[in-house]
Amino acid sequence: MGRYLLRRALLALPTLLGITLVTFLVSHLLPADLVLTTMGDRAAQNPGLVEAFRHRWGLDRPVIVQYAVYLGNLLRGDLGTSIATNRPVLAELGLSLPATAELATVALLAALAAGIALGVLASVTRDSAIDAAARAVSTIGVAIPTFWFAVLLVSTVYFRLGWAPPPGRLTAGATPPEPVTGMYLIDSLLRGRPDLFGDAASHMVLPAVVLATVGAGFVTRITRASMLEVLSNDYVRTARAKGLTGWAVVLRHALRNALIPVLTIGGTLYAQLMSGTVMTETIFSWPGLGRYAFSSAASLDFPAVMGVALVVGAIYVAVNLGVDLLYMLVNPRVRYQ
Repeated sequence: MGRYLLRRALLALPTLLGITLVTFLVSHLLPADLVLTTMGDRAAQNPGLVEAFRHRWGLDRPVIVQYAVYLGNLLRGDLGTSIATNRPVLAELGLSLPATAELATVALLAALAAGIALGVLASVTRDSAIDAAARAVSTIGVAIPTFWFAVLLVSTVYFRLGWAPPPGRLTAGATPPEPVTGMYLIDSLLRGRPDLFGDAASHMVLPAVVLATVGAGFVTRITRASMLEVLSNDYVRTARAKGLTGWAVVLRHALRNALIPVLTIGGTLYAQLMSGTVMTETIFSWPGLGRYAFSSAASLDFPAVMGVALVVGAIYVAVNLGVDLLYMLVNPRVRYQ
């Protein structure tokens, strides 16, 4: 197992290198004028300022030299400096990534809990009214536009009913907990601030519901299909013939063997959520990775864009490795050489 993980980690290096190359070339070969976008019309008409700007960001060098310098900085843990804010990209990612990780984790756990429960219930009551209702709910979750659902919740639950706090991670004026992980829920507990925990949790409800609804739709469909296949196997019929109760067979024998495809879709969903959900984070004023990536791309901030791409690639690699490990925990018959 250790050799397998080491091999997978080594194979991920060319993938990450390819990501840096593609994002670097795309960022530098765009037809948009970075100087004009960053400096404005009047400043861009001053040749001296333009020359200083291009020299400051290395744009006066050949592209291959710029890429070599970028790789050399990466080996030292330097992701570059943001053109828009003049701050280290690594520091800005350190602020946006925990916000996305917190929201993505809560949304995924809610999606898995709801999706697995609905999928199991639908499979054991196949072709019944409960099954039809579960399938309808999953179809709605998959088909509903995320941005529309987010706007609907904000306008209804916050503006009209007043049941939820305004968008953001905390109430305006509230001081965030002293950072440990960057995740407000965890940090507020570690710092002994239950008031901040409640505030952060209440702000997370609506965006988590939006993301969990979409995820639960996929999980429900995959769980139902996998459970129906497993329930028709011989060992399940044998367990029932031995006198085990229906739910004991479903939960102890069928569900565990049906979780492999569920883990696959769960890992994919988590990687997508961790990559940033632009619309949800924008609508709910959530300062996460997706919102940071969008603003960086809009301002042609190529060091920030390349930093986000590298982090997203690393997230997908890490999630895939984590899913492989979970395969072994759920089904010991799975072995990696």
